[in-house]
Amino acid sequence: MKIKYLILAAIAGAIITADQATKMWIHTHLQEGDVIQVISNLFNITHVHNMGAAFGFLADSHPEFRTAFFFAMPPIALIIILAILRGVRDSDRWTIAALSGVFGGAIGNYIDRLRYGYVIDFLDFTIVYNASSNPPGRFVYPSFNVADIAIVCGVAILLFLEFTRSRSEEPDTAIV
Repeated sequence: MKIKYLILAAIAGAIITADQATKMWIHTHLQEGDVIQVISNLFNITHVHNMGAAFGFLADSHPEFRTAFFFAMPPIALIIILAILRGVRDSDRWTIAALSGVFGGAIGNYIDRLRYGYVIDFLDFTIVYNASSNPPGRFVYPSFNVADIAIVCGVAILLFLEFTRSRSEEPDTAIV
């Protein structure tokens, strides 16, 4: 077996394990909407049921469309990732790791959709500013989970690699 598939299995497996373990703890210890304050005016653990995609995208769409979309898209994305990975050199470890992160994150969230019909999110950042005003100003970042972190980091790495590769491969256009 090629090393890149072993790397995929190891990284994706670790992400899925961490993601599902944290979500199971949230699911068994908190009711939806419960909040544990970790850092005042900054970070909470909050049990959220996300019916949509990242940042609640499509959460308000028609339920039948949303269900069909979220059950069909992850397997398609996983097949695309495997097809891309097939063309990646074994020595290109950053690309392999990034694709593995997206792969593991997609599976972690897909497990939730199959099990519950929604994704469990729980990492909740709320920045309170102008605390002395009434009411205080508040920036609330959408709740997320371990799988989301893996997906975002994987995509960010892929974008960075693509940008740096395309910049380094540009032909020299200097006029001699």
